[in-house]
Amino acid sequence: MISTELELFADYYQVHLFDDGSVTDLGDAWTEEAVLDNLAVDTDAIAVGTTVNVNVAVTVEVLEAAPEDESAEFDHVVEASLQVSSGRLVVMGCTDYEPDAARFRVAAGPVRVRAARSNLVEAERLGIDSDDDPATMERLRLQVWPAPHTDPVVIKRWKPLAA
Repeated sequence: MISTELELFADYYQVHLFDDGSVTDLGDAWTEEAVLDNLAVDTDAIAVGTTVNVNVAVTVEVLEAAPEDESAEFDHVVEASLQVSSGRLVVMGCTDYEPDAARFRVAAGPVRVRAARSNLVEAERLGIDSDDDPATMERLRLQVWPAPHTDPVVIKRWKPLAA
């Protein structure tokens, strides 16, 4: 397993993952259902919705097989498939400068991504101040492994306090 810690600016309340070289525009992928699920999906790109529009702590884990279900430890957990033909997965904030974005070697072909978010109550409560302290930052764990394409799924749904 390869594990990397990042801090990404979740501009427009989202973090993007995509095949290196993808030109997919995820704007149309943000359907009403995608907004509710905090997950916008296209063939070679995914956007994970966040609770805050500031920096979030992101852990990227590249795995050889599907991980254990640890959803009890998180507030919101979703999965989706992604085609990574290049064998390089780009992970970045929505408006980050792509040439400088983090890249991860993955098996070329279809991969599964599990996005597990935590610390959402504190992050939502503090809003733009949530990234002032690591204890109050929204956390996002992205686990990626080779797997045949399957439909997106919500494993655990978080309901914001404001809802």
